[in-house]
Amino acid sequence: MKKFLSIVIPAFEESERLGKSINLISDYIRLEKLDAEIIVVDDGSKDNTKEVALEAFKGFPEIQTKVIRYEENRGKGFAVKTGLIASEGEIALFSDADLSTPIEELPKLVEPIKRDEFDVTFGSRALDRSLIGVRQPWRREQGGKVFNLFVRLITGLPFWDTQCGFKAFKMEKFRPLLGLMTIERFGFDVEFLYVAYKKGLRLKEIPVRWNHDERTKVNVLRDSRRMLKEVLQIKRNERKGLYNLNQIEDLEAYECKVECKH
Repeated sequence: MKKFLSIVIPAFEESERLGKSINLISDYIRLEKLDAEIIVVDDGSKDNTKEVALEAFKGFPEIQTKVIRYEENRGKGFAVKTGLIASEGEIALFSDADLSTPIEELPKLVEPIKRDEFDVTFGSRALDRSLIGVRQPWRREQGGKVFNLFVRLITGLPFWDTQCGFKAFKMEKFRPLLGLMTIERFGFDVEFLYVAYKKGLRLKEIPVRWNHDERTKVNVLRDSRRMLKEVLQIKRNERKGLYNLNQIEDLEAYECKVECKH
């Protein structure tokens, strides 16, 4: 039976933080009586991320859960795509494993989709900075602003924060587009929004509460250069026609691969 909501958590070597985050999300689902599932995608971790997830899920037997793991680290984008394809919810939301955006912000994104006002909603730190609790170091924050300006200039997307790890999708509209996605690492957020925007889906950037976690996996120098290259790759993909709907891969075959991994 189809669920109302799927919550996808991409996780790479998150054994220290994941258990607490699963408990908070599960408690929220229980408190709000949500018809929801939780999907953890272990992106080739070398620690015991998978075991931590399975152990945490034991405390919430009434909640439908999945843990998907593959051996090779493919990147956050690949993990999110894998989780979305495995999801059964009418609406799917992905959240960073550190819950930098508290799970209590979920209704801000889910309710507009539920009311059929939008097809994709995503958290933003840029629209109302008073909602930021623990701020990033100045250098990292300025780097994020420069990156988002670059995204706006190159892609034409009218948004101020594409990288917040808190996004929701009406899967009836978004699932067919997953076969077009090619970016596997941190630039995937831009590709998700770009393809959805170009295909006429209704997108909404929504201010959310957010707190910086100093244990973040993002390295400013290394990953910023990589993300810039990926944004340019998105434009090259468009020129090559890779975002045409007739380029969609066989999602049924991909789903079979996913099913075999969890």
